[in-house]
Amino acid sequence: MPESPILVWLRRDLRLTDNPALNAAARRGPVLPVYIHALAEEAPWAPGAASRWWLHHSLAALTEALAARGLPLVLRQGPSLQTLQALVRETGARELHWNRLYEPAIIARDKTIKAALRAQGLRVTSHQAALLREPWELRNRQGKPYRVYTPFWREARRGLSVGDPEPLPDDCRGAEAPASEPLQALALLPRIRWEAGLAERWRPGEAAALARLRRFAARGLRGYAERRELPAEAGTSGLSPALHFGELGPRQILAELQGLPEGEDRQRFIAELGWREFAHHLLFHFPRLPDEPINERFKAFPWQPDEARLRAWQRGRTGIPLVDAGLRELWHSGWMHNRVRMVVGSLLVKNLGQPWQAGARWFWDTLVDADLANNSMGWQWVAGCGADAAPFFRIFNPVRQGERFDPEGAYLRHWLPELARLPTRWLHQPWAAPGSVLAEAGVRLGREYPEPMVDLGESRRAALEAYRRLP
Repeated sequence: MPESPILVWLRRDLRLTDNPALNAAARRGPVLPVYIHALAEEAPWAPGAASRWWLHHSLAALTEALAARGLPLVLRQGPSLQTLQALVRETGARELHWNRLYEPAIIARDKTIKAALRAQGLRVTSHQAALLREPWELRNRQGKPYRVYTPFWREARRGLSVGDPEPLPDDCRGAEAPASEPLQALALLPRIRWEAGLAERWRPGEAAALARLRRFAARGLRGYAERRELPAEAGTSGLSPALHFGELGPRQILAELQGLPEGEDRQRFIAELGWREFAHHLLFHFPRLPDEPINERFKAFPWQPDEARLRAWQRGRTGIPLVDAGLRELWHSGWMHNRVRMVVGSLLVKNLGQPWQAGARWFWDTLVDADLANNSMGWQWVAGCGADAAPFFRIFNPVRQGERFDPEGAYLRHWLPELARLPTRWLHQPWAAPGSVLAEAGVRLGREYPEPMVDLGESRRAALEAYRRLP
């Protein structure tokens, strides 16, 4: 009689190396990895279109990697509990392992599934894989969740040890696989093929993520503290999508950096992992983070929802060059430079008066690294209503930001070719250029490039006045 398989329910842990659930199962018997497509269970924050594109290709890469080790990947669709119960009946499985996720809807679902399967006699074990520290482990001196990043990260790093990533054991055995749906049946790819820019920029999958990490550690980390602020340069690691889908874990990143010289570059990069941990800490303790401001004063803020304004912003047609360049980069590549994300968000909520939730939704659908914790914290930070947020009166001036961080205009010229012939002096504010300069550059405002949607100074004053009137 064949030995009963050990089920491993893969979710956003799409890797073989340093995968606690997979390794634990491999030590217990023949392994049967399973991926269940059940987007409705993640509502109202089911993955957006760009995330689904990434997921398709990451699952394809994982299927190949598992097959090379003699392991199948069973793909199924449907409610997760019923699907797991069916797999237990079909295979005679006696155990189930998974790695924990931290979104509110998924936590609630997983608790229900764990209780139901244990009541049926199945041994169910969850593991820590996505974070360095569990969100419930850390409390401030008052016994409450942290709301400020610096003391949180100081405490999170205390006593943190990182060993070598644990590979999948050489003697890992695969179980006999039941029927599996083809990957195409999950319908993750867009019906209207708009994703060419994503494919041009990204290669999903664990192997590509590991290669990107090693390149960054070897060459990209030097000068990171300065180059990370320059949108025209490839100065960041580009690892955020891989972290979100679990093609890499944060411990693997820290392990790769061990032995490298101490200094500001290394410190600043590791601090970005700290912000990721802080975002998940906030989401766990404040589950309304994606929808409601942590600072309750902002529930009364007089946002002025306007579909036309929002649509122009989404399309990169605001007439503010740095903002438009960022939004066009986002649409084409599924990514936007972090400095530009802050400027783009500030213009939407403070100059255009749109609710931050509308911006968060657009990023959610268009970013390949869309992560509920990071996205929600980031938008609340920009809007001034979150934990440890930038104060509302800090309103980014996109002209000054562009002149400082894209001084030669390389970023703008790449994403706004209609402005490419403008002299650098006027590139960040074409509305201020003399008519003769615009004509020589072939730019007619309102034709080749839009007039600014708002006056930056007047809209700033209006935003500050609305903030002043908050109760």
